[in-house]
Amino acid sequence: MNFKESLDKSIFKTISKIADQLNFPTYVVGGWVRDLLLKRKRKIEDIDFVCIGSGIILAEKITQELGADANLKVFKNFGTAMITYKGENYEFVGARKESYRRDSRKPLVENGSLEDDQNRRDFTINAMAIQLNSKEFGKFLDPFNGREDLENRIIKTPLDPNTTFSDDPLRMMRAVRFANQLNFNIDNDTKDAITKNAERLNIISQERITDELNKIILCEKPSVGFKLLFETKLLHQFFIDLCKLEGVEKVNNHSHKDNFYHTLEVLDNISKNTDDLWLRWGAILHDIAKPQTKKYEEGIGWTFHAHEFIGSKMVKNIFKKLKLPLNHKMEFVKKMVALHLRPIVLAQDIVTDSAIRRLLFDAGDDIDKLMMLCDADITSKNPIKVKKYLSNFQLVRKKLKEVEEKDRIRNFQPPINGNEIMKLFKIKSGKEIGLLKKLIKDAILDGDVKNNKEDALLFLNKKAEEFKIEKNEI
Repeated sequence: MNFKESLDKSIFKTISKIADQLNFPTYVVGGWVRDLLLKRKRKIEDIDFVCIGSGIILAEKITQELGADANLKVFKNFGTAMITYKGENYEFVGARKESYRRDSRKPLVENGSLEDDQNRRDFTINAMAIQLNSKEFGKFLDPFNGREDLENRIIKTPLDPNTTFSDDPLRMMRAVRFANQLNFNIDNDTKDAITKNAERLNIISQERITDELNKIILCEKPSVGFKLLFETKLLHQFFIDLCKLEGVEKVNNHSHKDNFYHTLEVLDNISKNTDDLWLRWGAILHDIAKPQTKKYEEGIGWTFHAHEFIGSKMVKNIFKKLKLPLNHKMEFVKKMVALHLRPIVLAQDIVTDSAIRRLLFDAGDDIDKLMMLCDADITSKNPIKVKKYLSNFQLVRKKLKEVEEKDRIRNFQPPINGNEIMKLFKIKSGKEIGLLKKLIKDAILDGDVKNNKEDALLFLNKKAEEFKIEKNEI
């Protein structure tokens, strides 16, 4: 089998030319070959190459050939080099053997043959190669029948899976990710080996684990990946808080829903409408505190009082542990968790302008994303109940729009600031200023005062009289 016609990118001809000059047998490998066979339509930004020789020397010579538009980065510690050219990355490495010590995250690396390099690949579908040297340009090499596994939609390791996963435990996360991304099944022996070696994941840095986890979260239907992570005990190694959601407790014939599978359903629901990773994280964590707040109350049933507030407080520690960013992205997730019940409560009751103003104030520009999360959170199997909730949410959205147009509460800024208050009254910066500003804010949110300077000043003067605060002489 020959794929000469598929190598129509000019870069392949350039690499072929330089590889011949250096007498380095050179191959395109990995995901590009896999996706070529799958006829998978996606933007390819990274293409991997293996040569029998120095990947760094090969990359240096290719960069010279490509000219000023090519940018070279060399990673001497890893024996690799990357060329960035016309918006794509081309990574070069010399064929090698690679293995991990039982107690180390760092692999032992030796020079090797193409066979050695293919043996160290994670899965058969990623161990296929196409030769680029001119004499055998386009020759297809498939020592582990990866093409057959592609046709059968199977994730399988080239060698014994226990050896493969013990050598590099991150491959277990990658197996789940590929199964999720490609809608493949994991071979039974491979899946059993993942479960057997799950604890070995602990030698891998959390950053690398989380990188794979985020790729799973960004899949079209991420619940597939999470179910596999849970079944194989991988999830238990790094995200026990999520695992605790699983299970149903029953008292006096009353049971609650399984919050783990509910969470996955919410995640899938929201993934139909957004690729926003952090909104998807909001879906994952929206009920994270339910195990801590679960209580059975006679005559009422199961309750989870304040789980949204406690859950919001848990977000920072979870992000720290998972090495997720502790910046505005984390704050956004905290906000989603803290507020996810508010629109649901509004959808059940008569919606007042005051309640809408406070929701707008607290959510700010994230109100639309919050409403999207609330839509996703409706997972009842009762179609009448679902229809009712979604219909009520539309009423909430209508009210949000009306109130925002009228009162301009989104990203609310007080019509009178602290400096202006100090100019008006004989008070210095401190608690009194904060109190007056809060009174103005609450009055506006409650609808007692219009959101403008004139009305706010009238209100402020009235409150100053009540508190016997002296005015400055003008």
